Amino acid sequence: MATPTTIAGSVPLDRVLDLLSAQRPVFHSEADLQHSFALALAEAAPGVRCRLEVPVRTDKKSEYLDLLCLGPDGARTAVEFKYVTRSWSGPAGEPPEEYALRKHGAFDLARRFFVRDIARLERFCEDADQNGLALLITNEESLWLPRKSKSPTRDEDFRLHEGRQLSGTLLWAGGTYPPGTQVLRGTYALGWRPYSRLGGAWGEFRCLAVFVSPGADRA
Repeated sequence: MATPTTIAGSVPLDRVLDLLSAQRPVFHSEADLQHSFALALAEAAPGVRCRLEVPVRTDKKSEYLDLLCLGPDGARTAVEFKYVTRSWSGPAGEPPEEYALRKHGAFDLARRFFVRDIARLERFCEDADQNGLALLITNEESLWLPRKSKSPTRDEDFRLHEGRQLSGTLLWAGGTYPPGTQVLRGTYALGWRPYSRLGGAWGEFRCLAVFVSPGADRA
């Protein structure tokens, strides 16, 4: 049976992330992260099967799930990934491999899209045997640090800093852009964990993991 903080009812997320960060302290792209996470999961829990880009039928349309993890006892975990970077280049890993990350910019949209992933997972995880995981890895410190300025921003409701709690109706730009509104059924306390530390500016990477409980466990 799916449990709130394990992958496919088989392995704690922390174990998978420890393996992943040891093997891959940084990634070339979000697709690279997805593939590498699936490999680390297979090592940590050989009985779990991984399927990338799985179509899910909801509300008379098909959406695509980044990764579906299938446990041996029927438990499943739906995973959505976000990999948001600042410019960083250099060797990493063993044996060393060269990386050249670009700056994504528009970090306010990165927040909005991460919250949208959580809302999508709430729709996908209606059954008691399926939970969800929204996973963000980044070297952009403004995503995990509280904002210093007190002036309102369009992503005010979507801030992801350490200690923040997400719940209810989140308005984009104070509600002036209705398509940006997201409604969360659950309540999510945000806690960041270290992922890796590389040399040079923007060499610190952190990870934010938000689990969506199975439908039967949500209020």
